[in-house]
Amino acid sequence: MMFLTQFVVAASIFWQLSSAMSVPSPECAVVGCGVLGTSLCKQLLASPEFAGWKVTGITKTKNRHESILAEVGSDDRFQVKTGDECQGVKFNNVVFCAPPSGFEDYPGAVEECITKTWVGPSEGGVFVFTSSGGIYGPGESTMVVVNEDSPLPDPEGNARSARLINAEKAVIKHGGACLRLAGLYTMERGAHNFWLTSGKDVSGREDGVINLLHYDDAAGAALAAILAGATVVSGKTFLISDGNPLTRRQICEHTLKAKQYREGSMPKFLGSDAEPIGKIY
Repeated sequence: MMFLTQFVVAASIFWQLSSAMSVPSPECAVVGCGVLGTSLCKQLLASPEFAGWKVTGITKTKNRHESILAEVGSDDRFQVKTGDECQGVKFNNVVFCAPPSGFEDYPGAVEECITKTWVGPSEGGVFVFTSSGGIYGPGESTMVVVNEDSPLPDPEGNARSARLINAEKAVIKHGGACLRLAGLYTMERGAHNFWLTSGKDVSGREDGVINLLHYDDAAGAALAAILAGATVVSGKTFLISDGNPLTRRQICEHTLKAKQYREGSMPKFLGSDAEPIGKIY
């Protein structure tokens, strides 16, 4: 499988090849500055491999600009703008990490970003789309192992998968790269937080498997894809996880050991053996 290790190796090779020359395309636009996008902006600015690069965070509104600037920190190379303010401006490298929830037509929004915000692969830069491992659907009642070549569900029967499948098709068609990310989390954000703080029973079987990925590691995968460059990632799809899938119960058990969750208790799981157990990747 092609996990973070492949990105690191590819990025290392790319960096060695380009060490004797200036890095091409010294700019990156990050479309969607939520937890993932903001982490990526911080890593781009902090990484010595991207010294001198300019980073532009692009959001739908100005509502969170002050908090984004405060979290990223003071750096003359960073700016945050709305999509309207970036009309007519194209960037050599673009990472689209805005979630589907903010768009009526998600595939259309992704393709519009490709055609209007990215200069295209001919300039040596990359377009990276952060997709989801959820594209494979819920799985079967028996364990299924998936990889980048595994079949996808019929988009006609799964609205969530359809949004991602059609968005990925647009990205690959235009020479971009897709990162299918496992379940994202931080200590304060993710399924574990909802399960242990909502007071509600958990739908799904307790032995159902969840693949996980910390937001910072997901941002690191996008950073590695940019560093690897178009010759390595253009037109390709990568499946990204931490390689340590856990059951719902195991996730709760680990989380309850953390100080801020120590007063919580194990929730009730409502799923039966007839329900999907999940996928491993």
